[in-house]
Amino acid sequence: MILSIGEVVWDIFPERSVLGGAPVNVAYHLRSLGVKVGVISRVGEDELGDRTIGAMVGLRLAVNGVQHGDLPTGRVKVTVDDQNEPHFDIVSPAAWDNINLTEAEEFIAGRPYKLVFGSLAQRDERSRRTIKALWPKAEQRFYDVNLRPPHTPREIVEESLEAADLVKVNGDELLEICRWQNLSGNERKIIARELMARYNIAVLVVTEGGDGAWLMDGDDYFQAPGVPIKVADTVGAGDAFFATLLAGQEKGLGWQECLNEATERGAYVASQTGATPPIP
Repeated sequence: MILSIGEVVWDIFPERSVLGGAPVNVAYHLRSLGVKVGVISRVGEDELGDRTIGAMVGLRLAVNGVQHGDLPTGRVKVTVDDQNEPHFDIVSPAAWDNINLTEAEEFIAGRPYKLVFGSLAQRDERSRRTIKALWPKAEQRFYDVNLRPPHTPREIVEESLEAADLVKVNGDELLEICRWQNLSGNERKIIARELMARYNIAVLVVTEGGDGAWLMDGDDYFQAPGVPIKVADTVGAGDAFFATLLAGQEKGLGWQECLNEATERGAYVASQTGATPPIP
């Protein structure tokens, strides 16, 4: 089982609100690709919490790992600029700031698991303690950096990099992390290799928007070109990419095939409205 842990939020656009949050988006695509998946998060005892459970059921996601608490269900106010890039105002506090370890372990019930996690859900020490407690028990740890300043400070990111086996970043995030470490150069493969060595990362995958993506596994390098599309909104495209890459690994595909399929699905989601569109 792959466990996707972290924030469950409602993305509030000017004209609509949709269920979001990277853990839900990743779990949706994993499930649609035939991977057994569980979601661990927390919602409030409020109307949005009830809507969350209903929406997850509608996406055919199990909800028995979703906890309930006193804080309000998470909300993110989303605006999209002229380049179709989303900008996020993440409301605080939220129920997912207090994911309870005991409840998470009761849901896991001793079953083996691999863990998908990010940075944002660690902004509060309570959820951060829970996520960190699950790291050593996971067979593999998959980390999607997803920088969301000021909620994702450097110390959280660096500790997560050290814990991860596979790390996903976008091109801008890669350069930002390399600046922290005073790594510089014109050749991204070289600085990526240095970063992997510094944090003992086995696999690093970098998304480059419309230019596709590339991946390094040790000294092996793989690249997939971008897929031409008409962009609707890019919210959730990276999550779809990540889930497809992990699903390919679970099925034993080679990295090149994983990367090709991940790039295709990420592009498809960017061409649709919403992060969890029906998949043809």
